[in-house]
This record gives sequence, C-alpha cells and structure tokens, in this order.
Amino acid sequence: MSNRTAPSSQINETISDDRRSFIKKSALLTGLSALSTKAPFVFAKTTPTLRVMGTHVTLQEEIRQKAMADLGINIVFQPGGEAELIQKATTQPGSFDIYEQWTDSIRQLWQASAIQPIDTERLNYWNEINALAKTGKVSPEAQIGLGDAPHKILNVQDDDSLGTDFTGKISFLPYVHNVDSFGYNTNKVKKGIPYETESWSWLLDEQYQGKVAVVNSPTIGIFDLALAAQSKGLIQFNDMSDMSQDELNTLFSILIDYKKRHHFAGFWNSVPQSIDYMSQGRVSLESMFSPAVSALNGQGIPVTYAAPREGYRAWHGVMCLSSECQGHVKDAAYDYMNWWLSGWAGAFIARQGYYISTPERSRPLLSENEWGYWYDGKETTAPLKGTDGRISVQAGDMRTGGSYTKRLSHIAIWNTVMPNYDYSLQKWYEFLLA
Repeated sequence: MSNRTAPSSQINETISDDRRSFIKKSALLTGLSALSTKAPFVFAKTTPTLRVMGTHVTLQEEIRQKAMADLGINIVFQPGGEAELIQKATTQPGSFDIYEQWTDSIRQLWQASAIQPIDTERLNYWNEINALAKTGKVSPEAQIGLGDAPHKILNVQDDDSLGTDFTGKISFLPYVHNVDSFGYNTNKVKKGIPYETESWSWLLDEQYQGKVAVVNSPTIGIFDLALAAQSKGLIQFNDMSDMSQDELNTLFSILIDYKKRHHFAGFWNSVPQSIDYMSQGRVSLESMFSPAVSALNGQGIPVTYAAPREGYRAWHGVMCLSSECQGHVKDAAYDYMNWWLSGWAGAFIARQGYYISTPERSRPLLSENEWGYWYDGKETTAPLKGTDGRISVQAGDMRTGGSYTKRLSHIAIWNTVMPNYDYSLQKWYEFLLA
C-alpha cells in the first residue's frame, strides 16, 4: 500500500474549504443566537399602555375594565383634583396620553402646547356627534349661555387659534356633558317648582345659614355664587363670564361677609365629600354634581337636583390628546376615543345622570324606561339603578328639569376660565381663608 501524501496545493484547498465551512457555520450560529435573544422584541406583539389623566367623574374602574376588554389594550387611570390636573398637564405633557376634564381647561392646555389637534377623519362617529358641541345649541330656540360654550373653542383655526370654523382639526373630543345646579334635602328644604321657584339665590338665603356648602373650585364655585348673588339682587354683572376686577371685588366682599357670619358649612373638593356633607346632615343644600344626587337617593336620602329659574351652569367634557403622544400609543388613543362614543360608555354614564354626545349609539343599551327617564324626562314605570347598582330612581319619579332638550336649552353660563382668572383665583383664596 502506498504512503503517498496529497500535494500541498490540495491540502491548502482542503484547509480553505474547512475554514470557509467553519466561518459559515459560525456566522449562522451567531446570527441564530442574536436572533433568539432579540426574538421576543422583534416578533412579539406589544400591547400598548394608554395613560389617561382626569377626574373621578369619568375615570371609573368599571369603564377602565370594559375598555381594556373591548380594545385589548392596557389603560392606566390617573385621577386627581381640577387644579392639580391642570398644573400637571400644562407643565408635563409627557406624563399623560389622554386628558379628560372640562371645556374650561382647554384654553390653558392649548396655550401651553400641552395638547395636539385631533383629526376628525380618525373619529368614527364624528358626524353623529350632536349639535350642542358644534353649535352651542341642542335646538334652534335654545339659549347658548354665557362663557365658553364648547363650539367657541372646539375647532383649530388655520392660524392655530381656537374658534367656530370647522377645519377638520379639533382641540378636544366632545363626549360627556351635563348641566349642574344645587341639590337640596326635601326633608329640610321645602320642595320648589322647577324653573319657577327653585333659584340659585337659595345658596345665599339667610334661612339656610350654616347649612350651605359650595364646590371648592375657582372656575365652578365662583359662578354658583355669582348666580346666587345676582339672583338675590346683591350685584349685577355686565357679563358674568368675564367679570371685571371691580365686579370681583364687590362679589367677594359680599361673600366674605356671608362667610364671617358662618353662612357656609363647608367647601367640598370631591363628589364623595359632597355626599358625606349631605348624608351626615352637615348641610341641607349645596352645589352638587349629578352622581352625588344619584348616590344620595340610592341611600334613601331625598335630594332634589334643582332646575333654577335663572338657568343652569353647564359643562362639557373634553378628551384631549397629549402633544407628546405618538406612534402605536396614539393609535390606541384614537381607539379609546372612538370606543367612548360607540355606545356602552354613554349608557353607563347615563345611569348617573350624564349625557353623551352620541346619544343614539347608547340608546339600544338602555331600557325603554331608562331612556324615558334620563333623556326624555318621562315618569319611570319601575325603579332604576345607578352605576353603583343601588336603586337611585323610584317608580313614578320624573327627572327634575325634564328632558335632555329642555334642560340643555336653559343654560345660564358655561364653566369658563375668565380673562381675569388669576385675579379671581386670588380673591377665591381670600374668601376661603376669611
């Protein structure tokens, strides 16, 4: 047998082939290794997390759970008080994706560049949003009311200001809204006649001294008390939604005098606190929001939500998009906005007395009896439950103030941030500390 060896050129070729094979395998293994470490990030579908900042009015756990289940996204609610929310939103737009509050926050948010325009082409139900937000009226004969009616600050104009001309870009999504007044315990206060004898002046009526509370909000409570003072003949405003410094001085001189006579039993900061004030007997009448009235009636405390002869103080909920919200989170934000107008949420909040801007979407999800009471102002044929599961409306009851159209046609003023807001804020705190 021959011991012949391969020529050196053949040996070199074999070594080269082996080396190339090794390099190929090494590269392949390295690539697979790198791919395996990155695979969860490359191929896994990430679930966006939407951070929603707002008040307890709409940031309710039932709403969050239902939206997450329907949309397949994570939602984090960040509730807070009005002043706290405005301060944080205007200075830290990166701390939220969606902001939910009221129209009186829009000017501040827009001027601070904390929110970005919303594209109406991405809103599935834009054409179904009713006339209130778009024109300020629910019917041709309705009164718009003083101050920042939603249509005045809804549309982003070509010069980047806010106005009434539709451009396809809006500063907020119109959704939840209502008219507010005061509630009173009919075991303590004689029941009045809606739009006739019920009056804002009751808040400053001496016969209720020591049994009156007001919401502690410079942009809300100030109008409740201004309406009361004007109705009582103590002051006459040129334009209540734009008070001069002299008018503010006169108003707060009157209010401080009342406070020093211990007319006010308290200034509440949250809906639960307003419920406690009434349920514990601390007050007989107070500024109130609809859910508090519903909750108290559910506890068997006969509280009537007044329909003041002077007209209501109205508010419109706003859902805004953070100026820093982008990408897949922004897509989730539009999904969430569309979900709110699609039916379920509107039916849910109807049971605590609130309206939605696409009511016909929610109508099929309410019983005929519920719709009749909450929207049509009809007498109930059976007891109705609130969002807490308790009976809040007894059989035979009618909603104070009547139907949606009638109530929203009697607006005295909208929640508004006045041009003299800073001065009014200073006077408000002087009043609280007096």
